[in-house]
Amino acid sequence: MSKEEFKSSDYLPRFRASSYESERMGKGSGKGKTILFGEHFVVYGLPAIAAGISSETTAEVTRIDEPGWTLDDDRPAMPGYKNEKADEQEVSINNVIDFTGVDLSKRGIHIRFAGNLVCASGIGASAASCVALARALDDEFDLGYDDERVNEAAYEGEKGYHGTPSGIDNTASTFGGLVWYVRDLDGGPPVFNKMKLDKPVHLVIASTGLTASTKEVVGDVRAKKEEDPDWFEKIEDEYKDVVYQGRDALLNMDLKEVGTLMDRNHELLRQLTVSCRELNDLVEVARKSGALGAKMTGTGRGGNMIAIAQTKEEAKKIASVLEDNGAAGVWTTSFGV
Repeated sequence: MSKEEFKSSDYLPRFRASSYESERMGKGSGKGKTILFGEHFVVYGLPAIAAGISSETTAEVTRIDEPGWTLDDDRPAMPGYKNEKADEQEVSINNVIDFTGVDLSKRGIHIRFAGNLVCASGIGASAASCVALARALDDEFDLGYDDERVNEAAYEGEKGYHGTPSGIDNTASTFGGLVWYVRDLDGGPPVFNKMKLDKPVHLVIASTGLTASTKEVVGDVRAKKEEDPDWFEKIEDEYKDVVYQGRDALLNMDLKEVGTLMDRNHELLRQLTVSCRELNDLVEVARKSGALGAKMTGTGRGGNMIAIAQTKEEAKKIASVLEDNGAAGVWTTSFGV
């Protein structure tokens, strides 16, 4: 696994290799996330449901004698992911440090990211690292943060990656469970309702290995909506039924119904033209392998699909079949608690 060391232009004007203290370190973690319902529809003020998954990123913060910060990024990742995100990551780390007010002008810190969350598009890898770092800084410098404050720090970190993030990723990463999210189209604060399930739901995530521009895909959907408002409104109305029924099915732990609704959500996303052949193929493989339901998750036109399974053993079986049928990467995890 590659290690990448960065220097911060804000905090480390005189960078040099350093040894760092080992007697104590601050530690923190942040969960990955997946969107269960609501990709693209959330842009237009409709609800979305995100889940904080059990796979997580960890952070360790150790004080060093030199000013600024250094980084070892030991997270597992899809090929090219960390290189592509390096500049955004530097801004993100600076944002989190700025928010906490930790002074690194005389003595700095060494940061190490690790954990079992695979860095890939669509599973909240950036948010997980922001949450983990905020918690590690809190642990090391006794900042007295509760989860709400950690979430605020992570949101600032997410700005380094997304400009104006929705907040759904860092919220799911901080609190776990489920997050019911509604964007305020008038510019006010979004609605976040946090929910917990009685027991975990087993999830399979499979990557196409393809990456698409969120800005470009969202723009395409908006153009189609403006060209044919009636077409979009029909799809939108069906999605409203899906997401509200999906929330009830999740809270009732009716996984068969959740799976059926995920299948319907995927079909609506296909109608919006945000899926692709690779995603559709993986979704079909998962369903035929025993998944209760499967759909694309995230931006689409690449990225990941998700499938839910009745048991952990079933999830492993589905994952194995996906690996044998063209998935660029496959992971099993869980969500809900």
